[in-house]
Amino acid sequence: MHPLLSPIRLASAAAAAFAAFALAGPALAGSAHARHAAGTPVKVTATEFKFKLSSTSVAAGSVTFTIVNKGKLAHDFAIAGKKSALIAPGKTGKLTVTLKAGKYPYKCTVPGHAAAGMKGIFVVK
Repeated sequence: MHPLLSPIRLASAAAAAFAAFALAGPALAGSAHARHAAGTPVKVTATEFKFKLSSTSVAAGSVTFTIVNKGKLAHDFAIAGKKSALIAPGKTGKLTVTLKAGKYPYKCTVPGHAAAGMKGIFVVK
């Protein structure tokens, strides 16, 4: 038998190939897998006294809201019982939530901001 084809060398090569594919599998799955893991992205722009969302509806599952405060006051973003940190003017924050199909009210919880218009309804299909 040729020394390069010994059963030990073949088994070692097979194990190394299997390990390489097992480790590379998630990377080879593509951006759809990465997007699902991080959640459907929705950009939320906060100003006085309104929110502008890049999308007002998404499919059920994980949603990552990126809140950009372009206003002059601090704001937060609350939806489905979860709330972002207070975001200073010019800063950005994130909030990831898992949502089932339905309609979800969202708002800024800073006193008086929701009453002034920082609220809306987010639809999950």
